[in-house]
Amino acid sequence: MADVPTVTRDPAERPTDAGQDGPGSGQGQGLVRRLLTRPELGSVIGAVAVFVFFAWQADRFATVGGAANFLDPASTLGIMAVAVGLLMIGGEFDLSAGVMTGSTGLITAMLATEAGWNLWLAMLVALLFALAVGLLNGVLVIRTGLPSFIVTLGTFLALQGANLGVTKLVTDTVQVRGIADAAGYGSARAVLASTVEVGGAAFRVSILWWVGITAVATWVLLRTRPGNWIFAVGGSAPAARNVGVPVARTKIALFMATATAAWLVGCMTALRLRSVQANAGIGEEFQYIIAAVIGGCLLTGGYGSAVGAAVGALIFGMTRQGIVFAGWDSDWFQLFLGVMLLLAALLNRFVRVRAEEARR
Repeated sequence: MADVPTVTRDPAERPTDAGQDGPGSGQGQGLVRRLLTRPELGSVIGAVAVFVFFAWQADRFATVGGAANFLDPASTLGIMAVAVGLLMIGGEFDLSAGVMTGSTGLITAMLATEAGWNLWLAMLVALLFALAVGLLNGVLVIRTGLPSFIVTLGTFLALQGANLGVTKLVTDTVQVRGIADAAGYGSARAVLASTVEVGGAAFRVSILWWVGITAVATWVLLRTRPGNWIFAVGGSAPAARNVGVPVARTKIALFMATATAAWLVGCMTALRLRSVQANAGIGEEFQYIIAAVIGGCLLTGGYGSAVGAAVGALIFGMTRQGIVFAGWDSDWFQLFLGVMLLLAALLNRFVRVRAEEARR
């Protein structure tokens, strides 16, 4: 089997070069030229601009306490944005990612409260469920040839109905409560939903998970062969298959990774709130995709970065909390999403063109 890292790069080149579709690969390129080809450049500039703007609007935004406030929502969104970003680089979408966070949280909560299971065992079963759904999504996309948009939309609707129906059947309400009374709650909360005191402010441990997952995803994309496979199948699956890239295995693994991230976020949310609503996570899948796009991931696949997706989530967190600190109407947040999505799509196209020029 040919050892070709991507369908567009020379096999002798390092995975780092292939992983970003060529940025910085040419000898003698200036620093500015190389920066212009980085997928995350636009999101980093945007993050700095958003921070400066809200720091100017509200004094407490640029404090330790302010950072704790905007990093909290950014962390769970960032975990999902990184996983969804990798899937988008691989050329696919998962519209069931949001509702999956609710499904895994509900399974964990029901097993722990209604069946009396230890919380860790309940989370393990929820993880197996998430992996099974991710596997099903991937297999259906590969075997049927249907767009992942359609397949995962079907999964989204099925999970949405199951969450509501099963929750009502088991609890006679649309909410599962009492997680804090389950065995193992203390240790599970310490690992997934505790806080760390820094500078007089409480920072969620989910921030460390976010940073760690972003680092691992970046290492996979830039330093490993599977990372090259992800870029290859997203750029051109037929061409990747022709040079020996395991297209089916790679895409299925990406769907399962996204489901695993949803399980992690679902458990974090359940442990933090000590209850789970049947409609939890619905609609959030679009936020994950928007954050990834803002971070430089192309909707057409084959290009992007984990760091960019994480920074896209950071922009979300800063804006959402910055609007609160500034005392504005929260409806302005939706306007921000629309403007940022359009600007990010245009900027991503510009960066992609620069990256193509740098490869020549």
